[in-house]
Amino acid sequence: MNPNFRLDGKIALVTGASSGIGAALAAGLAEAGAKVVLAARRVEKLQGNVEQIQNNGGEAMAVAMDVTDKASIETAFDQAEATFGTVDIIINNAGVADPKPFIKTEDESFDWVMDTNVKGVWNVGQVASKRLIKAEKPGSIINVASVLAFGAAFGYSAYATSKGAVLQLTRSMALDLMKFGIRVNGIAPGWFKTEMNEAFFNSEEGQYYVKKQIPARRLGELPELIGPVLLLASDAGSYINGTVLPVDGAHHTALV
Repeated sequence: MNPNFRLDGKIALVTGASSGIGAALAAGLAEAGAKVVLAARRVEKLQGNVEQIQNNGGEAMAVAMDVTDKASIETAFDQAEATFGTVDIIINNAGVADPKPFIKTEDESFDWVMDTNVKGVWNVGQVASKRLIKAEKPGSIINVASVLAFGAAFGYSAYATSKGAVLQLTRSMALDLMKFGIRVNGIAPGWFKTEMNEAFFNSEEGQYYVKKQIPARRLGELPELIGPVLLLASDAGSYINGTVLPVDGAHHTALV
């Protein structure tokens, strides 16, 4: 590996790391040399991923974190710092979806999606950046948006709104934090098979969607997200700031 992509000596925290994208990114960061803190609401769901990283020669730990609760976030960062030191790579991956048409989306559903997907990124980013500034350390924050930050899709009004907000928040954070040596970027994944959508993409309807709506005519593979994140997290991306990188097989180009 080009040494600029290595993360030796870095400490990374990944939210929503119990499965899917978060688990894959945590494993990739560890393989690149970072000590990794896996965060989710239930620690027991993280233990298998922590053990897998450790069995592969990496260093990892699990912390409980609810991204909608700042006290929970502070406690998780305290635990991470006590074990590994100041976290200098933050992956804001925790997110939820509740697909419904606009007129059928209840207030409770909208609030749940916005609180987790937008306020969660805000909360974790704010706690992390304040700690980096206090420690006088540079850092990299990577927010996980979505292809739906760039275009609309039927039945995803709340989700697309939240991910569009993440895109703008990423740009704003980058401007405000660059004077402290903290870069803020994002990735915008297209469709990747995870526990949340596996049943749909295994169905006949899901297979039709892949073949007719996704330009690449296939789903993304989770390891295909690791390279872009390593670029943004490492010295290889030292002059990349305030961007949200689509990782979607050109899907964003075909959205309305």
